[in-house]
Formats: sequence, C-alpha cells, structure tokens
Amino acid sequence: MAKTTIKKKKNSFWQSGKLDITFLSFVLILLTIGLVMLFSASYAYSYENYGNSYKFIVRQALFAAVGIGVMFFTSRINYHFWRRISWLVFIGTIIILFILLIVPPMVSGMSVKRWFAIGPISFQPSEIAKFAIVVLFSTLIAANQKLMSSWKFIFFLFFLLGLTCLLVILEPHISATLLIAAIGVVLIYVGGLNRKVVIFGIVLAVVGVALVIFTQSTGFFSYGSSRIKYWLDPWADAKVQGFQTIQSLLAIGSGGVLGRGIGQSRQKYLWVPEPHNDFIFSIVCEELGLIGAVVIILLFALLVWRGFTIAMRAKDKFGSMLALGLTFQVGLQAMLNIWVVTNTIPNTGISLPFFSYGGTSLLILLAEMGIILSVSRESNIEKS
Repeated sequence: MAKTTIKKKKNSFWQSGKLDITFLSFVLILLTIGLVMLFSASYAYSYENYGNSYKFIVRQALFAAVGIGVMFFTSRINYHFWRRISWLVFIGTIIILFILLIVPPMVSGMSVKRWFAIGPISFQPSEIAKFAIVVLFSTLIAANQKLMSSWKFIFFLFFLLGLTCLLVILEPHISATLLIAAIGVVLIYVGGLNRKVVIFGIVLAVVGVALVIFTQSTGFFSYGSSRIKYWLDPWADAKVQGFQTIQSLLAIGSGGVLGRGIGQSRQKYLWVPEPHNDFIFSIVCEELGLIGAVVIILLFALLVWRGFTIAMRAKDKFGSMLALGLTFQVGLQAMLNIWVVTNTIPNTGISLPFFSYGGTSLLILLAEMGIILSVSRESNIEKS
C-alpha cells in the first residue's frame, strides 16, 4: 500500500507540501526594491522619449503581478513534470534560435538578432535557452549517474551545450553565451564528473579562453573586440563607445556612502543611456549609496544561499540539480551585471535580475523561482 501511495504522489501533476517561506521572501523583497528603483531610474528617460513618465513602470508592474501568479502556479506543479518535457523544451529552443539567425532582426532599431517577436510581445530566446540547458542537463545527469565517468556521455553533454552557445553567440549575445556555458559546466561538474574528465575540462576551458582572447584581439569578432578595447580605456572614445561606462562610474562615485536619496539621481537625466536597463545598478548606487548597494548584493547572496540549501536538501537528484542550476543562473547573472556596471569586465549587455526593465524576462525569471519553490515543497528543510 505504501509503495502504491508513493508512486501515485510522484506521478501527480500537482505538488503538495509547504513551500519555503524564506526563499519566497527574498524573491518578493528583491522584486519590490527592483520595481521602486526601476521607476526612479526610468521616469525621466520615459518622459523624454515617450511623453509618459509611467510607461516603463506600469508595464513592468503588470508583468510582475502576472509573474507572481505564474510563480505560485509553477510552485504547485510537480517539478518532475519538467523532466518529462525537457527534450521538447530544448529542441523548441534550438529551433527558435536557428530561426532568429536566418530572418532579419524582428525588433526595429536592433542591429543584433536577440529578440523574437510575436505580435506586440517580444522576448529573448537566450532567456529560454538558459532554462532549457538547466532542465535538460538535470534530466540527463540525474538519469545517467553511472555514465558521468564516460567520455562519450560527457562529450554528448558538451556537444549539446556547444550547439546552444554557438547559436546564441552568433546573434551576437556574448553575456548570454558565457552564462549558458557556465551553467552547463557547473551542472556537469556537480553532477559527479570524473576527476580525469575535470582535468580535461580545465584544459579545454583554458584553450577556449585563449581562443576567445585571440579572436577578440585580432578583431575576428569586431563586435566583441570593440567592447574589450573600450573596457580597457573607455576615455579613448568618451563621447560614443565609452560614454555609458563613464557615466555609470560617475553615478556610482557620486552616490558616496549614503547616496543622494531615492529619486535624487542626476545621472538618470539622460546621462546614463537607458538607465532602466542593464545599467540600472549605477542609479541604485547613486541614490542608495554604498550601503544600499551592499544590502542589495547581500539580498542576492541570501537568495542564492537559500536556493542552494533547497537544492542540497532535495528528495532526489533531479530536484537537486534543477534547483541548483536555476539558483546559480540568478546569482551569476547578478554578479556579471554588477561587474559590467562597475567596469570590472567588458560591457556584454546583461540585465540585473528583478531590477532591469523587461516584462517577458521577468515573467520567465519568476516562473523559474516558482520551480525552485516546487522543489522546496519536498525538501528536508525548515520552511518558516
């Protein structure tokens, strides 16, 4: 009788159990602060370009409201459902990425092919690609633990990862490529990779980095090489290529320790280009100061800590890999964005989770947070 009950529970579409309130709280706190800062950073730009100070915040708030509903919905779906459709999600993503490359840019004013538009709704397939890699690798690794020491199986995983990264970098979207590659490598490593394969992977990574440095320094990819040039010296073209980075650094520096106060940024008044997007953290630093920036970084760190705790206490390997991959994605993306804004790494065009403007990306992010909450319903942790 007990075995029958367990089997029925695993095959159930709906998930029971209490979700993790701590993780949910961190998500809602970051989302709330993100919406406040988005409005503060965007209203001057929005009024100047659209004659409406509320254009961005209203749309983002609507997506946030819908996203919260989606998050609670996905938290009730049994996370094993994603294992059953993992290949469907991956193949669908590859098809969309391929279509994106062979058609003209779908969003007007964009020279890069990052956006897939369906009527008034547009989204970046690279956002779905991150999720597709997490779900597929979690499925394959959990189902083939004995093959993690097999060179053929590891090569197969790297082939899938390489195919995805290739299609994304051809858009070109360097930051998304790096993020997807890092997610895949981390999942393979924590999945139980053999030591010999780890050494091979390190050698392969070194060769890959050397190849990237060579191609960028020789101008093989002019898009990326210019980014590196003006990262090293943004003042070499302070009025065009280095303008955004310089204005970002000025905003961060002028915030000081305590900041100017919410709504008091000066750099958002048409100095930092599109301050509501990738460089919103510079406005955060200017208005909230060093203390506010540290608090936000700490909130991201706590979110990652709790997500990893859920992953480590998951009832099965698939749930553990799924929660770990999605949590790592958010943490790494936040870290990369902050590094870009502070000019620690080249400007790669990566958004700050919960803060940067983008309705569909926020919707996808909150849906992923719901999946982590679904795993938490069966995790062996204190939920309150």
